[in-house]
Amino acid sequence: MTTLNRRQLLAHAIAASTLAGSGLTSTVLRASTDPIEYDDLPLVFNALGGIGNPNLRLAKAENSQEAVGESGTYLDARALDDLRASGTTAINVTLGYVSGDSEPYEYTVNEIARWNRNVEAYPERLVKVLAAADIETARVSGRTGVIFGFQNTAMLGGDASRVDTFAGLGTRIIQLTYNGANAVGAGSMVPENTGLTTFGRDVVAALNANRVLVDLSHSGEQTCLDAIDATSAPICISHTGCRALSDLPRNKTDEELRGIADGGGVVGIYFMPFLAEDSFPVAEDVVRHILHAINVCGEDHVGIGTDGGTTAVDDMPAYHKLIDDEIARRKAAGISARGEKPGVVPFLPDLQGPDQFRKLARLMAKQGLSETVIEKVLGLNFLRLVREIWGR
Repeated sequence: MTTLNRRQLLAHAIAASTLAGSGLTSTVLRASTDPIEYDDLPLVFNALGGIGNPNLRLAKAENSQEAVGESGTYLDARALDDLRASGTTAINVTLGYVSGDSEPYEYTVNEIARWNRNVEAYPERLVKVLAAADIETARVSGRTGVIFGFQNTAMLGGDASRVDTFAGLGTRIIQLTYNGANAVGAGSMVPENTGLTTFGRDVVAALNANRVLVDLSHSGEQTCLDAIDATSAPICISHTGCRALSDLPRNKTDEELRGIADGGGVVGIYFMPFLAEDSFPVAEDVVRHILHAINVCGEDHVGIGTDGGTTAVDDMPAYHKLIDDEIARRKAAGISARGEKPGVVPFLPDLQGPDQFRKLARLMAKQGLSETVIEKVLGLNFLRLVREIWGR
């Protein structure tokens, strides 16, 4: 079977499932016994990533000028071309307040409006995802589904009913905490490891009621375990690593990983320096963490959330200087995580660019993972989860 036919097979399968109301399963993808070519990918769901050109950000820093597009977005033709070339079917992009001096609620509403404009500006490239069917539509039409997600709940203030507002504006994934503490609970860098607050339990209930996917990335261990206990729906950790392999706070213990899986959720493994305790991992480390997560959670509960984009950095020495300055600012603001340090960029240098998912697929195959499992990790597991949470 040729790669083109494989792509056509999946497109027809997704279209048929959309029309018939049945789910796309790995059984459909296993209709052929031919091995994956990996020149084209069946479905990639990046549970946390970015869409932008980091070289524009570098140019802005060097020239003290606004980059192409609106400040903070760095969208250009190259970023969109690389996104398409990477095979990304759906991506959860972080918008809204994460940290800083801005008023969280106002800033977040403005960010949602800005990202609505971004999606509307590129209708031939992007689709705003409100339900799982939008991901299927994106794949069939050769576009990428953009999922609006938060990495903090500070924009809620003390009002859990604001979840209704943000859900109504199209937010589909909300992470409870960043690295520090907020009104909901403790982040991964809070030494006291306090758990989910009473307000936090109200927020989890509101997220469940609004069919918004709860994300426990960046949370402290006890907050994570408390949220697993509090939720009435499957939840996720969109981007993390395995603490058993790299003992850094941003990674999750086996107990946390197992709790997500036992509740029907999915854990996304990132392409971040926290995959190795010396903060200098390589592509093979991503596979090590995926294999460990599969051993703990099972093959139906592991995916990817790169925490990065698909456009490669052209000038690494200059980018190192930019990131070193940013790390210094993050440490001064008290929002950095252990493992962030000078000389370390927030991605894997040997796993950047639009070929990153093909390379990962080849590495997983080299380690003995079957075609079926690789397809689940690349996207089908998260697709199954959001079908359950958001509906078709």
